Amino acid sequence: MNKSNMKRNAQAGFTLIELIVVIVILGILAATALPKFSSLGGDARLASLQAAKGALSSTVAMAKGKYLVNGTGTPLTTLTVEGVTAQYTTLADGYLRATAPTAALAGLAADYHVVAAAGTLSIYPMSLRSQAATTRCVLRYTPSTVKGVAPAFTLTATAADCE
Repeated sequence: MNKSNMKRNAQAGFTLIELIVVIVILGILAATALPKFSSLGGDARLASLQAAKGALSSTVAMAKGKYLVNGTGTPLTTLTVEGVTAQYTTLADGYLRATAPTAALAGLAADYHVVAAAGTLSIYPMSLRSQAATTRCVLRYTPSTVKGVAPAFTLTATAADCE
């Protein structure tokens, strides 16, 4: 037999059976991996709220520092940064009120729903799937009503709450 004839008859690609087997294996892998990755949305939203808590607490702490180093002799009533003006509490202790401008100073206004009501600032991700999740997947900032007592930053959500 001639070697040139053998080269011409040699297989040049995959058979149909081989391709089907590979597609089936990829389908099985995708079916087992997809549920794992689809549940990461709640984890991402929770991590986002934890970052928002850090940003908000840092903003409140910096505002307190600005209040303490004020050399004018009169207590500050407002804090203006980059065109955003937030108000200090009436206790004259240097903490910011729970208002929408406080969230804007922390850089949260663009990525979160911000609701200021009854002396509490509630912040929740815009990407929540259901309205019911907004009561569970939420960060709350509550200034103290007692002079000298630090405000409360409350985040009790879990990844399941943020689905």
